[in-house]
Amino acid sequence: MQKLFATIQKDFRILLRDKVGLMLMFVMPILLALIITAVQNSTFELVNHNKINLLLCNKDTGDASRQLSSAIEKTGMFSVISTTSNTSAEKVITLMHEKDAMAAVIIPNGFSSQIVATANNITNNALKNFDILKDSGKNTPKSVYPLTLYYHPALQGSFRESIDGTLKGALQLVASKQIVRTLYSALNEKEIPDTLENDIVNNQIPIHQIPVSRDGSRNIPNATQHNIPAWTIFAMFFIVISLGGNLVKEKTSGSFVRLKTLPTSYLVALFSKQITYLSVTLAQVAVIFSIGAWVFPHIGLPALNLPSDNIGLIIVSLICGWCAVSYAICIGVFAQTQEQSNGFGAISIIILAALGGLLVPSFAMPHSFKIIMKVSPLHWALEAYYGLFLEGGKLKDVLMNILPLFGIAIFIQLLTLYGLKRKNLI
Repeated sequence: MQKLFATIQKDFRILLRDKVGLMLMFVMPILLALIITAVQNSTFELVNHNKINLLLCNKDTGDASRQLSSAIEKTGMFSVISTTSNTSAEKVITLMHEKDAMAAVIIPNGFSSQIVATANNITNNALKNFDILKDSGKNTPKSVYPLTLYYHPALQGSFRESIDGTLKGALQLVASKQIVRTLYSALNEKEIPDTLENDIVNNQIPIHQIPVSRDGSRNIPNATQHNIPAWTIFAMFFIVISLGGNLVKEKTSGSFVRLKTLPTSYLVALFSKQITYLSVTLAQVAVIFSIGAWVFPHIGLPALNLPSDNIGLIIVSLICGWCAVSYAICIGVFAQTQEQSNGFGAISIIILAALGGLLVPSFAMPHSFKIIMKVSPLHWALEAYYGLFLEGGKLKDVLMNILPLFGIAIFIQLLTLYGLKRKNLI
């Protein structure tokens, strides 16, 4: 035991001398978590609270176009910037850049007349089906609403679909109002009262959005809840730069030969490194989670809500950290040079992070990748953390994520022992 304590003390001293490694293990993930959380939080705010600048050019003078303009403003998604009716399409594109508008809509001349014609067509067909109106053999052709939507190329597909869906909803509202008016007028030979029209058109069933959680909480997950656990895992596995390079340096510098002359097994040295760097991964968890919980609220970002199951959080962090340390040691054993260890270690962690759902959400991956991602330890670690942070689960709820992660760590340990014996290191 005294030999183990002495070896641990030696490894901690070596670690403290590695300033670059400490920066990669602590400063880099903190910056990643801060920057990416800020960017994603601003995106969530844009979708949920802020408004997108929308340039609106209404070339029609009818009532339907004015209703559409009002409906677009009432959606709450846009900050509408109106232009004159004689603005050309080329001028609209120019104004988009000048006004910093992400989208523009042109309502063409004759829009209101098309809405009225379509409403008359639908009303006539409805009355014919009820045998109230005889078939005259004349049907107004179905109209197409020729709205033109310009959008900034920087807008991603999800934003464009949101804008398109919002505009279609406003357009459907205007069309529905005109159909109700026309049908009521045809049946009663008088205009529909405003109260009745509002009751018919605005009679929508509300949708309550409730996040699923195991503990019954109704906290809406924010950008911090998603990013802090993800980039903490990334930080844990990125110790491969320091630990893997340390092992290679011992092999190439002659330190390993001196270690073999000591009256102890090299496995003691490896066990010491595991304890040393496992404590580092736990320190990463403590530092990054503390920043998310107590520093983020002071810089305008949502606070990290820690899970109620502290024991579960500690166990998940221990197994995740042990798997990260095992992977780093395995890379260091098989690598021949520090360049190989650093290069392969860093690239492989990025690939495993991408496969594990840290860079791209797992639900957005192709079906073939959903099978491959299960070999990534970062996937199981992320799912375990998400079960605690986002779903409010307990340790028993994330066991099916912890067990595969533990199994991967055991496999990496066995692979490391095979490499040590093959290279006659033990």
